[in-house]
Amino acid sequence: MKYWLVLIAFLSARAFASIDLIQNPDARDSISLNGQWNAIVDPYDVGDKRKFYENAKQETPDQLLEYNFASAQKLKVPGDWNTQDDKLFFYEGTVWYHKDFTVNKKSGKNYLVHFGAVNYLATVYLNGHEIGTHEGGFTPFQFNVNEQLVDGANSIVVKVNNRREPDFIPTMSTDWWNYGGITRSVKLIELNDSYVDDYSIQYVNGKVPQIKAKVSVKGKVAGAVELHIPELNVRQSLKLNSKGEAQISFNANPRLWTPEAPKLYQTELVYAGETVKDKIGFRYVEVKGDDILLNGQRIFLRGISIHEEKPSGAGRAWSESEDRTLLNWAKELGSNYVRLAHYPHNEKMLRLADEMGLLVWAENPNYWGIQFESDVVLEKAKQQFTEMLVRDKNRASIILWSIANETLNTKDRNHFLSSLAKTVREQDPTRLVTAALNTQTTTEYGHKIEDPLASVVDVIGINSYCGWYYDAPKDCANYKWVTEYKKPIVISEFGGGALHGWHGDENEKYTEENQVAVYKYNLEMFENMAQLRGMSPWILKDFLSPRRPLANVQDYWNRKGLLSESGEKKKAWYIMRDWYAEKAESFK
Repeated sequence: MKYWLVLIAFLSARAFASIDLIQNPDARDSISLNGQWNAIVDPYDVGDKRKFYENAKQETPDQLLEYNFASAQKLKVPGDWNTQDDKLFFYEGTVWYHKDFTVNKKSGKNYLVHFGAVNYLATVYLNGHEIGTHEGGFTPFQFNVNEQLVDGANSIVVKVNNRREPDFIPTMSTDWWNYGGITRSVKLIELNDSYVDDYSIQYVNGKVPQIKAKVSVKGKVAGAVELHIPELNVRQSLKLNSKGEAQISFNANPRLWTPEAPKLYQTELVYAGETVKDKIGFRYVEVKGDDILLNGQRIFLRGISIHEEKPSGAGRAWSESEDRTLLNWAKELGSNYVRLAHYPHNEKMLRLADEMGLLVWAENPNYWGIQFESDVVLEKAKQQFTEMLVRDKNRASIILWSIANETLNTKDRNHFLSSLAKTVREQDPTRLVTAALNTQTTTEYGHKIEDPLASVVDVIGINSYCGWYYDAPKDCANYKWVTEYKKPIVISEFGGGALHGWHGDENEKYTEENQVAVYKYNLEMFENMAQLRGMSPWILKDFLSPRRPLANVQDYWNRKGLLSESGEKKKAWYIMRDWYAEKAESFK
């Protein structure tokens, strides 16, 4: 392994011990660094040797300088480079980003540069100084820049590399597009000398219902943090210890959050003259036998899987309007739940799910054949989960943490994912652990679930493609599913591909009629699964994938969407919508 990859792995493992992320960055005073950035494509990685990070200017005509950000091409941030420039459609490698900005730097303030996500490796420089590195394409990170930031003109340079490597998460092969770039928002956050850094505010079910609040501050500790929830007449004081931490539990009887009535409470944390506002829902989730209980009531998860891709066409989705369109489609389908596959989606998506009443399966990108034998890779998986948890722990919509998708049943994998599940439960005992399994045993009557990972999770996720990758669609209806695990089962994926507008016989691949048949007969099969407590068909809309090159049909699009890449409904959409309408009435 190259030295720099070893270094990155070491930094990732070290970073897991102390994830430094500010809670609710959008509620803080900040300067947006979004917009047009200069960009230099660097396929041979010469930028480090030539010191692109210094953003040098040619001072005299005889000075040799082989780069110039000012005259380089322009890319939008947030955004992926693949869909902004046809020449970069398939590109995987290094791109150097640069932006100039000005700031009125104030004494007694703290300054953080915060990135929503960069895929996959990021090295950040401010005014020629390296301020930090981060590995992982779907989670936020930040760096304190008090020393490097100057009053007035500043220059930020980010080296971004999305090249796939065997010890990355996800690893070499995925069935989605490897969008490179600064794919989520960038901001310079201005904070007081002492400020609220992190907090969690959660409902605790019991004979007397309570709310439990935890808070931590950075900087010199000064007194207490005041928690206000005006609608509940809550005014609590959290007295800080010498480490700047405090927690409190108090009796409260909030209206609990549900998909039908997604109640959110305005909360305020007041400290050192500053108020951090958030909207938080209160609920609790548990498993009892074969059932998933939300606030003590049995629920059936009527869902759909979603990739973080733009609603119309290709490209990484990042804006609130794009996310709202995707989730509105889910609601139109009759969903009360979404599976956000196969990686952490952006924070706006989770906040909208809170607002719109959609339960969420949130997923760590342990996808297919990562290096389960590697302790370093295990630490990367824990780091990525922790970054997702720190960001999203106050979101009522998330009820399921998924630790993997479609992984082979091996000793190394079972050890790896058992260790990760232990970490998930230690860090967040309030939610359920799941994983999408596809290692079912085929029997003469159908399928048997006996993957040992099913003993680790709280809810068993099953990916099944009967009628598409194997068997004729009509054969699926008669198959039976059995398992010795007394747990709820969610069909995390099923479905088949269809090119919108292509019609023919129900046995002809890629016709809308074939997709209808796959859905129709699979739904008959699932009706006979006694432990079934939800499903999220694959997938909401067609999405780009380098594994799908079939000309004139796929054209690098995975065609399993119920909607086309531009949002047009296929015939199977209506099959699923009508089934959900019936299920909503029958499962009460």
